[in-house]
Amino acid sequence: MIDLRYVKKLVDMLDESSVDSIEISSDKGMKIRISKSPVARAAMHAVAPVVHAAPSAPMAAAAPAPVVAAAAAPKADAASKLVEVKSPMVGTFYSRPEPGADAYVQVGTKVAKGQVLCIIEAMKIMNEIECEVAGTIREICVTDAHPVEFGQALFRIEPNG
Repeated sequence: MIDLRYVKKLVDMLDESSVDSIEISSDKGMKIRISKSPVARAAMHAVAPVVHAAPSAPMAAAAPAPVVAAAAAPKADAASKLVEVKSPMVGTFYSRPEPGADAYVQVGTKVAKGQVLCIIEAMKIMNEIECEVAGTIREICVTDAHPVEFGQALFRIEPNG
């Protein structure tokens, strides 16, 4: 079983240090990896989980489902040709880098592949969500500073081309 207080302490320690990520393995097969860098996620070719816990087989039955975020692969809506950018994790959606700043994007904004669209805060870690296609923002599907679910549509983009 994962002790969430232990994980929270690890996140707090990582947040207060210059260390980018921590990976801990136990002799019982438990692995925890915590990362705070968008660069580290980009190196994995997708938005990676912020916290990944992989319990061993005997512990899997007693442990709750591990926290795993899937890649934020855009999905094309065949009817409208819009590409949906979906949330790769549960967290809080922020449309701007800090309070009072301009939003990263608005409806009508032209975006490039790799451009930051928003931030999702999960466990006090700010995760930049990048655009997977070049195009124009046609819809922002969530409200600033509101919670989002895994797989929830964040943006609909009309791709160039």
